[in-house]
Amino acid sequence: MDTQRILQFLKDVAANNNRPWFQSHKDEYDAVRQDFEAGVAQLIGRIADFDDSVAHLSVKDCTYRFYRDTRFSPDKSPYKRHLGAYISAKGKKSLHGGYYIHLEPDGCLVACGSYWLPTNILTSCRNEMMGNEEEWLRCVENPDFQKYFGAPETASWESKQGFGLERLKTCPAGFPKDYPHLRYLRQKDYCCWRRVSDTFFSGDKWIQKVIPLFQAAKPMMDFVNNVIDDYE
Repeated sequence: MDTQRILQFLKDVAANNNRPWFQSHKDEYDAVRQDFEAGVAQLIGRIADFDDSVAHLSVKDCTYRFYRDTRFSPDKSPYKRHLGAYISAKGKKSLHGGYYIHLEPDGCLVACGSYWLPTNILTSCRNEMMGNEEEWLRCVENPDFQKYFGAPETASWESKQGFGLERLKTCPAGFPKDYPHLRYLRQKDYCCWRRVSDTFFSGDKWIQKVIPLFQAAKPMMDFVNNVIDDYE
């Protein structure tokens, strides 16, 4: 991907976030969008090599509208300031975890897993972790996972890497407070991420760099998805 062009356009949108400017630069948007979507198509194919559950997905299944929904936001600017793709076997609107790339000036990242889960599914995930503790720890405490994403309770969203965006302050109700791996039960999501440089997605070799991150995260995501899929 020509990320220099993509990110420059996103900077321009941020500085001129209004309909007249956007309409006058629609050709540039179309070119940037086409370049990004071509990269997403390549990524879907490469992920399918080790996770065939996503092989049926199209680019449209994984990308989002560039137009913001401003109905309930104090920010009425009409356009997003980033491009993202979420590659999930059951679709971008499902709870089933997936693979995510995000292009934004000074805010590019790679992520994997489930961003938000309702309480009943979280409870089932916690029970599954306690019931299959050794398997869970193999997923999240192996060297590759910790190298790319770290451990829970060690990072905030602004950190370079992390595992778990939100967490409870105390032990979840109904679970033992003395459980030795309580940090995993306190998590309110099972999403891991790594921030990358603005040049990370440039050229033709970025997929070779992103695939090891997704492969390291996949066992964790599969473990959680096995629970989520009972509800979907």
